Amino acid sequence: MHSLRELYKIGRGPSSSHTMGPERAVKALRQHFPQADSWRVTLYGSLAMTGEGHGTDRVIRETFAPAPCEIVFDRETPYDRHPNMMDVTAMAGGNVIGTERVYSVGGGAIEFAGDMPHEIPHVYPHSDFASIAAYCKSKDIRIWEYVRECEGDEIFSYLGDVWEQMKRAIHEGLVTTGVLPGSLGTRRRAQILHNQRHIDESAQTRENRLVCSYAFAVSEQNAAGGTIVTAPTCGASGVVPSVLKYMQETRGFSDYQVVKALATGGVIGNLIKTNASISGAECGCQAEIGSACSMAAAALAELFEMGLDQIEYAAEVAMEHHLGLTCDPIAGLVQIPCIERNAVAAMRAINALSLSNFLADSRMISFDLVVRTMYKTGLDLLHAYRETSDGGLAKFYEAELLKKAEQQR
Repeated sequence: MHSLRELYKIGRGPSSSHTMGPERAVKALRQHFPQADSWRVTLYGSLAMTGEGHGTDRVIRETFAPAPCEIVFDRETPYDRHPNMMDVTAMAGGNVIGTERVYSVGGGAIEFAGDMPHEIPHVYPHSDFASIAAYCKSKDIRIWEYVRECEGDEIFSYLGDVWEQMKRAIHEGLVTTGVLPGSLGTRRRAQILHNQRHIDESAQTRENRLVCSYAFAVSEQNAAGGTIVTAPTCGASGVVPSVLKYMQETRGFSDYQVVKALATGGVIGNLIKTNASISGAECGCQAEIGSACSMAAAALAELFEMGLDQIEYAAEVAMEHHLGLTCDPIAGLVQIPCIERNAVAAMRAINALSLSNFLADSRMISFDLVVRTMYKTGLDLLHAYRETSDGGLAKFYEAELLKKAEQQR
């Protein structure tokens, strides 16, 4: 498995696969073809279907600037290896000097089909939870100590930066009001959730309101193109920070304890990324929100110093109950239902923590098994439900708009 630096990436939203990935690809190709004076990019699959709503064309043009770039949305040609596929053609003096095929595989990660050098080293010797758990038990260490053993102490300095950015995104989202960019006119609601107490607010209601407000805050910052942390993606970036922020505020956990929790949650995300997918275009929203919920549940279990079996159960149950979740962003924007899903998943992570405290010794499903199940489920989903905006809420919302427009004529 790769370093946690490849999972937790600090960058701008709204989409790790549709904006961060293409941006990284463009930067790499500009260095590979320094003599190019113009470019042409052809987008396929999900990049073509929802690229305009996600700002893919905008970020590509901005990154190639001042060199001109023609962008083609090819919604007919089938993709091959991955639904986030793009062909980038470099030109000089009007002549083609090279073409590279790139896949944006989720979480801002990219892969090249050709000979472009982009090999990322593996730093973890194990690639499934069972092996990691067996190793940790044999050495009597926790998962965060396993991370330190594989990556060195410097990874905790990086995770400290990650945590600072997560808190910053929450703060910025809570103090910002107005309407999010895009055709939907979606209002920011994080501040309302945070500041307006329920008329008869119980402790449980307060927890729900505050956790959800933090998830909304990060998700709204992401939707507005603000700086967030992929955890594991931009579209699911609100889940992990919201639960950790709430627990730190209410239980007094130190930043270092939170960083260790991020390391544990990161291993869970890494395992999903390695053995399945964190790409909504490949496996639906279960791969993004489900993975984020699983990471958050494991991180919470680490905060409370639960055992390895309890950490595994928390991560497993969090993923299990997101199986089959479709990716159907309305108008291709990471807003509806994406923002609310971050809040719902955050509360589910807390519920998974509670279940793991009581029921881990009776569990029958392993984390590795549910990851394999999620991947197969995602591949079985109809194409329309994998980040195309061609099915689900996106399709019916568009139909409702057309119906209203006809009624007003």
